Amino acid sequence: MRIGVITGSGSYDWPHLEGAATRVVTTEHGQATVTDGRLKGTDIVQLSRHGAGHSRLSHQVDHKANLAALRALNVDAVISLTVCGSSDPAAAPGSLVVFDDLYFPANRLPDGSPCTWYDTPGQPGRGHWIFDRPFSEPLRQALIGAAGQLDVPVVPHGVYGHVDGPRFNSRAEIAALRAAGVTAVSQTAGPEIVLAGEAELPLALVGFVTDYANGVAPEPEPVEALLGRMAASKDIFAQLVGHTVAVLEAVTPAGFVYRFDA
Repeated sequence: MRIGVITGSGSYDWPHLEGAATRVVTTEHGQATVTDGRLKGTDIVQLSRHGAGHSRLSHQVDHKANLAALRALNVDAVISLTVCGSSDPAAAPGSLVVFDDLYFPANRLPDGSPCTWYDTPGQPGRGHWIFDRPFSEPLRQALIGAAGQLDVPVVPHGVYGHVDGPRFNSRAEIAALRAAGVTAVSQTAGPEIVLAGEAELPLALVGFVTDYANGVAPEPEPVEALLGRMAASKDIFAQLVGHTVAVLEAVTPAGFVYRFDA
């Protein structure tokens, strides 16, 4: 099995990969840099969505190139990882959230275009992604089981809220998201979920909570606390993926695509 791992802020390279080799993959949607290696007997393709040194801010991430590169490398599933801000007091800083739903009503890429592979009228394979839950449930359950082996709190359900960056959100914006049922927010994972879904590629998303979002806690923490948890997330995520791939078996995508030329 070959697993794609998309890493975010604070995780620009990936520890513990055997035979790690970095290369550039060219696709019709642009280029993406990936690192190939092995972990617990599993082939891993790691992709840093922001690039080395956080060269791309959230509004500059090239999601189509990233997902097209993983598809071109024939990954069987994708584990997407993100640091996030909690809009739910029950998801405390230092927790892992294994999301099971999505709030991304804009459905737009950073450049403002619709988040879809289907850009051209009459395009072969065009259709609608139809699903109950947007994440691969077998992959999600494997991640939940693996997270239970770590010394961190685990929230096994939650709604991921995609927000536009690069600024953080106002108190009013977070209050509205919380009223919609959002558990935690970040600025990058929404397009990955949709593009993987349209590709019928199994994907699950895990967030590591670095802070409470604006207005959730009585008083904001110093920024240094957020940065400290972001730094800690790299090793926690690496352990999580290691435990997951050691036991991962067949996974299935979320939903299906109803295609008009099928």
